[in-house]
Amino acid sequence: MKIKNIIFDFGGVVMDWDPRYFFKTYFNDDEKMEFFLKNIAIDEWNIEQDRGRTLKEGTEILVKQHPDWEKEIRAYYDNWTTMLRSDIPKNVEVLKQLEGKFHLYGLTNWSEETFPFALENYDFFKVFKGKIVVSGTEKLIKPDKEIFKVLLNRYDLKAEQSVFIDDNAKNIATAKNLGFETIYIKLETDLGQELMKLGINF
Repeated sequence: MKIKNIIFDFGGVVMDWDPRYFFKTYFNDDEKMEFFLKNIAIDEWNIEQDRGRTLKEGTEILVKQHPDWEKEIRAYYDNWTTMLRSDIPKNVEVLKQLEGKFHLYGLTNWSEETFPFALENYDFFKVFKGKIVVSGTEKLIKPDKEIFKVLLNRYDLKAEQSVFIDDNAKNIATAKNLGFETIYIKLETDLGQELMKLGINF
């Protein structure tokens, strides 16, 4: 079936986000930084904000659990924009080349409170024309198949006519199970070449 739709995840695909961009300077001690990110402000905690929990609530929960780290925990979302270093130029360039040739959509795990900053500060998001499903708004999160169904139903898409691009293997697995063509992004991935392998010329 001919591909009509291309769906982008954002973090790790077109946006370079990493809490280390802030905490490296904050701690000035890599060992302490890694301990904090792997044992205190862990991915599973941050994901709950992406699922729709407010930043304030998430922060207060973690402070109660780890009062000795209160200052560092409060610094996390106070300095979130520093963690969003930049776009990923090579993939953004491909995205721009696809505009007008395919229907473009976004499906992202992102807090409803922090996503507007990215939207306002990076012009390339305009290519999606507002057709973006944000986990924090939906109170659903990848790899749950239900958030993929929100995208399909809202925009009347068929998975078989769509390519889903993500840097998370679990999200890719769900998309495959639903019938999407997929591209799993790693550091070395050439997105343009991967699209051409699927017969997508742009």
